Amino acid sequence: MNFGTALKDWRIRRHLSQLDLALRAGTTQRHVSFMESGRSLPGRGMVLRVAESLELPLRERNGLLYTAGFAPSYPETRLDSPAIKPVLDGLRRLLDGHRPYPAIVVDRYGVLVAKNDAFGLLTEGVAPELLEEPVDTLRLALHPEGMAPRVRNLDDWARHILERIRNDLARNPDDRLAAQLAELESYLPPASPPAPDHLGFAVPVRLSTSVGELRLITAITTFATAADVTVSELKLETFLPADAETAEALLQTADADS
Repeated sequence: MNFGTALKDWRIRRHLSQLDLALRAGTTQRHVSFMESGRSLPGRGMVLRVAESLELPLRERNGLLYTAGFAPSYPETRLDSPAIKPVLDGLRRLLDGHRPYPAIVVDRYGVLVAKNDAFGLLTEGVAPELLEEPVDTLRLALHPEGMAPRVRNLDDWARHILERIRNDLARNPDDRLAAQLAELESYLPPASPPAPDHLGFAVPVRLSTSVGELRLITAITTFATAADVTVSELKLETFLPADAETAEALLQTADADS
């Protein structure tokens, strides 16, 4: 795909007119039109400006640069590189500080990067092969031999997971993520309509465990100012008790382990 076609596709996907994009990028509608038609070849700075204006993830910004004939601007550091160790060390401190509540770090595709000890409570009874590295936490959540049989509100919880993936794909197409979505959908029967009161303040997962039913909500944290593709795609997912009973059960579990 050439730059002009890629730019137009991203602009349409973001529901922006040429004028909207021009105003965001500090240029003219005429220049945007010429770039999309191939009548004007942008410099690296302009490509980066329109990529930022389109709110593209760093991986996609590199891709747009490539279509314009430029080398990537954002490095993609391996997780085992010493350069990324301070980031992972900081995340592990956050994981430890979140105990006795479960917490994990995953990459763009839900592959487990790090976890705290409390996460083991969520994976009780799952098939051992689902916990072999690399662990796909999306598969772990919805696979019939994963967490799914113990999720008391599987329809609502699965809908929450699948809608999040669909929304991501709508903004940022990705063949691997699309294949993951198809796999996850194959594990589930057709979804029933949402219950009238299913929203509340958040969608909890109601999980049967050895310490009783836990009701947990999730919060996802990312690096807003990341300049490395790998770091920008890391997500810290923390599980928080949705009621006092869950909080007490997790505290007692931590006391018993200490």
